[in-house]
Amino acid sequence: MEKPDTTAAAGSVGAGSQTLIRGLDLIEAVSHEVLTLSELAAKLDLTKSTTHRLLSALVDRGYLAFTPRAGYRLGPKLLLLGTLAQAQADLVQVARPHLEELAASTEDTVHLGVFDGDFALYLDKVPGRRRITISSRVGDRQPLSSTGLGKALMIDSPPSYWDERFAADQAAGSMKADAKVWRERMEGYAKVGRAFDLEENEDQIRCVAAPIRDAAGKIVGAISVSSAAQYMSDDRMTALTDEVRATADAIS
Repeated sequence: MEKPDTTAAAGSVGAGSQTLIRGLDLIEAVSHEVLTLSELAAKLDLTKSTTHRLLSALVDRGYLAFTPRAGYRLGPKLLLLGTLAQAQADLVQVARPHLEELAASTEDTVHLGVFDGDFALYLDKVPGRRRITISSRVGDRQPLSSTGLGKALMIDSPPSYWDERFAADQAAGSMKADAKVWRERMEGYAKVGRAFDLEENEDQIRCVAAPIRDAAGKIVGAISVSSAAQYMSDDRMTALTDEVRATADAIS
């Protein structure tokens, strides 16, 4: 007879958190050795039915793999995530001295970001010398169509993807913008290899951004210089273009 689970959830939020934690516990349990359903149920003090349900979901998503008569082991999705995590860590390490140099020369805040699905993920931030508060934080996921980083990441993407992201971000609550004007600007950004944020993501904050490319020329990240609009006139943004692109190229 199966024993009852010893950690019943008190509510829907608690149940969701508990399920996630149990799933992570299962992944960690098989990280050292291949284990059977019975062994995992006993190790985590769960019923076999609950353990099987969680394992099936993890196998379906590729986080675990199952071998008949042997048991469960780490799956291919974790190999992919590990590779991506290493690549992101390497990018931050390589980019950091260049970001610091750019922040020092411009006196403005510099960001590093990458694609995260249909968003821009901020991996690093080097504050400038000006006493300006910019709300971005490392780990933030921001819209592609309204941020300088996001636009720089999208520069090589098909225009149909630009339009798709613009419409989706507008529907999700991004600052309202004219689709035709935005599209014309993106076409211009693609031609010169850099993008602007003209107070489209945060009020009174402007930025100049450029893509980082790998050895094959594929965009793998982007950097941006951000400051208050009072320090970012149209002329200064244009003047910063070469320096921002040169820094992105140095990281590439």
